[in-house]
Amino acid sequence: MSSAQDEDAAAALIEWYADSGVDEAVGAVTQSRFVETAFRANADTQEPPQVFNKQPPSNSQPKRPTTAIFKPTSSPSPDESVANAREIAQTCETMDALIAAIHAFEGCPLKAGARNTVVCDGVIGADLLVIGEAPGADEDRLGKPFVGRAGQLLDRMLAAIGRSRETDTLISNAIFWRPPGNRTPTKLETEICRPFVDRLIELNAPKVIMLAGGAPMQALLGITGIMRARGTFREFEAPNGTRFPTLPVFHPAFLLRQPSHKRLAWEDLQTLQARLRED
Repeated sequence: MSSAQDEDAAAALIEWYADSGVDEAVGAVTQSRFVETAFRANADTQEPPQVFNKQPPSNSQPKRPTTAIFKPTSSPSPDESVANAREIAQTCETMDALIAAIHAFEGCPLKAGARNTVVCDGVIGADLLVIGEAPGADEDRLGKPFVGRAGQLLDRMLAAIGRSRETDTLISNAIFWRPPGNRTPTKLETEICRPFVDRLIELNAPKVIMLAGGAPMQALLGITGIMRARGTFREFEAPNGTRFPTLPVFHPAFLLRQPSHKRLAWEDLQTLQARLRED
């Protein structure tokens, strides 16, 4: 084709563009407006429009747009967790409300590694309240306190003085979630659970509290040394000012490891029975 024919063809193309309303060049690279329109209509799902006659890619790659990442608020401080537990516990007017509140509570770090929240088992409002340390593997699996070998021994101990969780005893723990590897609960974990334990005692108002082991004794009475403290009644004062006679005894798990101490445990049970029979 001659140059004259080229010029005529170019002129005819420009005239056709003008008749079609195209009067300005907006870029050096041809784009498909059909693809671009579809992309704009579905911006959330479509890929960017295809560009024809693309220039060879350069060595420097364009930076990808950054995406904002939502970061949850930081965990509450230990003091905030204790204060939150205290505030929640004091709003509970019934045991059902307290049990539901403990199950919903997220302020104790032990909950993240536990299967179940273990609150209590037995008769709500019974005149004997037994408080142990923390759930073990069986308790964590079943969601009830004292259901493993130590729990079976506890049931036999209670039966020896005419007591049962089915008829006249409520059983709970100082901690509501199993510590990893059955380790001893930390001071912080105990402090976080303490307001719920206090409220559980207030709502049930037992005649006598039996503390099974050194951990609940230290948590509620602030004393250590179960060997010296066992068998002697002490008073526990709840936040509402009510005082409860409280008897520390050996934990059943300790008696399974040291059966020679069952004689002392029997003496403690007789002391407990005598106090329950008063009045």
